[in-house]
Amino acid sequence: MAHRWKNDLTERDVTPEGAWLTRRGLMAGAAGAGLMALAGRGQAAEGPEGLEPNTWEEITTYNNFYEFGTDKADPARHADAMTIEPWSVRIDGLVERPGDYALEDILSRMTIEERIYRFRCVEAWSRVVPWNGFELADLLEVAGVRPAARYVAFETYLDRSEMPGTRLPVLDWPYVEGLRLDEAMHPLTIMATGIYGRDLPPQNGAPLRLVVPWKYGFKSIKSVVRITLTESEPPTAWNKANPREYGFYSNVNPEVDHPRWSQATERRIGAGIFASREPTLMFNGYAEEVADLYAGMDLTENF
Repeated sequence: MAHRWKNDLTERDVTPEGAWLTRRGLMAGAAGAGLMALAGRGQAAEGPEGLEPNTWEEITTYNNFYEFGTDKADPARHADAMTIEPWSVRIDGLVERPGDYALEDILSRMTIEERIYRFRCVEAWSRVVPWNGFELADLLEVAGVRPAARYVAFETYLDRSEMPGTRLPVLDWPYVEGLRLDEAMHPLTIMATGIYGRDLPPQNGAPLRLVVPWKYGFKSIKSVVRITLTESEPPTAWNKANPREYGFYSNVNPEVDHPRWSQATERRIGAGIFASREPTLMFNGYAEEVADLYAGMDLTENF
């Protein structure tokens, strides 16, 4: 597959596995190299100093996955009950080769890369995640995108017997999300298969989840079972639930507050209770890469 995103890391920058589990054990040099990967082409210089990936424990024990409950610890408690083998993804709609694609067949055709990305939740907390995965564009090219396609819709796995949170009227299940086609085809947009070189844990969206690093975290839909190419804008779960608070685009924007809190700053997970809040970056620090996607748009109206 053709890879369009240039990673500044080399094998010399890889952090030894023993250091992965202790954030304070990460070497300064590896953290600096991670910053380069966070931004792709130098955006990290604008961000807070000393940024480094969160630990495995921080990433896997503090999550929103409402299918398993609304508490941040609920996914880690309950997500192991989710059936993740065998797994397939239905790709349909405006594609040349619709069908059910087995995960093992998908992975056999993809090149898995490490992508160290900022992750910003709409709730104004953030972390840094070393994902493993492949560019979504490569998967869409396998299915063959028809010229009429303008959007990409996604759907999460749903089994109410395995997912206690779906018994609550939190959202209209199954969870659905969507991107404009050019957003989906952007080289920063990936389908994640793992964290820190390990398989993706169920609480983080195993075995396959979307990651769009310049958007709020709820756009990075977990445990994807269906991808549909459409001509019209697809419905999205949180926008259906409360369109005043959650727009279709949901780009990270410190200048557009959530109706109930400011988005100008964020709380870094793992920074400690006495750490000061950090300023939020436009497009989560990826403006150089993605701002041109929204040229001429009113980012307040199209939030």
